[in-house]
Amino acid sequence: MPDIAGTTRVLFFTGKGGVGKTSLSCATGLALADAGRRVLIVSTDPASNLDEVLGTPLGQRPTAITGADGLFALNIDPEAAARDYRERMVGPYRGILPPAAIASMEEQFSGACTVEIAAFDEFAKLLGDPAATADFDHVIFDTAPTGHTLRLLTLPSAWGDFIASSTGGASCLGPLAGLEKQKALYAATVAQLADAAITTIVLVARPEASALREAERTRGELAELGVRNLRLALNGMFSVEAGRGEDPVALAMDRRGRAALAAMPTGLAALPRDETGLLPGGTVGLDSLRDLKRPVVAESRMDATEAIAATPLPDGLAPLLAQLAAAGRGIIMTMGKGGVGKTTVAAAVAVALARSGRPVTLSTTDPAAHISETVEDKVAGLTISRIDPEREVALYRDEVLAKAGAGLDPAGRAMLEEDLRSPCTEEIAVFRAFARAVDAGRDGFVVLDTAPTGHTILLLDAAQAYHREVLRTQADMPDSVRDLLPRLRDPDFTRILIVTLAEATPVHEAERLQRDLGRAGITPFAWVINQSLLASGTADPLLARRGRCEAPFILRVATELSRRTALIPWQAEAPVGSDGLRRLMERP
Repeated sequence: MPDIAGTTRVLFFTGKGGVGKTSLSCATGLALADAGRRVLIVSTDPASNLDEVLGTPLGQRPTAITGADGLFALNIDPEAAARDYRERMVGPYRGILPPAAIASMEEQFSGACTVEIAAFDEFAKLLGDPAATADFDHVIFDTAPTGHTLRLLTLPSAWGDFIASSTGGASCLGPLAGLEKQKALYAATVAQLADAAITTIVLVARPEASALREAERTRGELAELGVRNLRLALNGMFSVEAGRGEDPVALAMDRRGRAALAAMPTGLAALPRDETGLLPGGTVGLDSLRDLKRPVVAESRMDATEAIAATPLPDGLAPLLAQLAAAGRGIIMTMGKGGVGKTTVAAAVAVALARSGRPVTLSTTDPAAHISETVEDKVAGLTISRIDPEREVALYRDEVLAKAGAGLDPAGRAMLEEDLRSPCTEEIAVFRAFARAVDAGRDGFVVLDTAPTGHTILLLDAAQAYHREVLRTQADMPDSVRDLLPRLRDPDFTRILIVTLAEATPVHEAERLQRDLGRAGITPFAWVINQSLLASGTADPLLARRGRCEAPFILRVATELSRRTALIPWQAEAPVGSDGLRRLMERP
């Protein structure tokens, strides 16, 4: 974990989903509190699990953590923040404007854009207003997975550029109405981020090629924002020590980790570095967090077959694929917490369906996805695509200007162009592309690798708000958007695979996702438990002990949470390329 000596007042932990940002941010905060500091940990992740890791229910105000004097935490709840923001904007006009006008204002503040602005507004208060955190020696931000984090960090510039170029005033822009008043606060937020004496950005990664690539991309994009006060935190480090045998899984994990570190990009390798070893158990609870500072002591060698015998393992992906293929067409979506392997599972399903002779499109709505790097080689019948936000925004702007702007006078067209420069436009444009991808499932299989849980739910929730937004901008409602929700709710057309790991936080978060989908009238088709060390058959003392910890989570998913469950063992060879993806279909 990062060394707390000389720690700046503000710390940001960011990186690819699933690399351990929450664990390291909480462990660092706990270490600072144990050293006598007053510390506030803040989550900006829509799918935050701070409550679970710290063992204390949290809200939107600093809450003292039980068992850790001086440690406090809070969640920036995007939905709650949106409700508060909406009421601040609309409340002063209640009783003054007619009910119809109030209803219209509430509609303008009901979309996903409002959620993002409101969450950023709360974030900016904590970072840009010194008085908001004056009671604390340190403020630690446990940020969302990389795509969301970069969007959050670039918002100060985006909003600032938009306000600076606004000629007609922001009052006509619904959720953006209050931004002009916040210019000073947002400027202070940007200054805090770039001040090396105040803020450190901790790039969290595992010794894996994809995580290191993501960290390097983040490093480069932050540098473009003028943020260069960075550290690298390598989590989950593992090596085979002398005398620990020749276990093939352990040797493969050691080899892959060394290869990934040897190929680390130069800019990333030059950063100050902290390393945390792979733990045999999870990092839920204060005792586990304190263990991050202690050297791992492996138990005596044990045969993993004992744990396997006591835990009936679900089948692999092959039986599930046969059921998916029987439909002959439709949408298959992978969902789950960041870092659980949604992209890999989506690619494996798509390649297997294509190899069976069916036309398949593999696409993603995740801004941090690496589908082409996962598949690598060409597969007959498989088309790979990505929903590119920049391209979709350009297409959407051109369409709205051509249709809604054609009959406007110069002043009206200028106001419409001003509206379309808002960062909110991206949310609408990407949503339209998502709807088009779902529509393509009428003619064949479309496998969608979706973004991490919070972003995915916001995307699905946008269906209702989208209709109101297109009416406001006077754009047409495509049939693909009109038909989207009925298709997502149709179990004969859409099959959702919830991907998880056999660990506490991923399973609990996947369970929340399933409840959220249920409220939207969507029932998951199956759960996929990925990267199971228990199913790998490892006999390495540390890895086998970690595998034993998976057993209760595998049983709970298979017997309580899912009608269908597939289990994928940890792979000695990385599941890259069509051959590597095919191995995922093998029975555990």
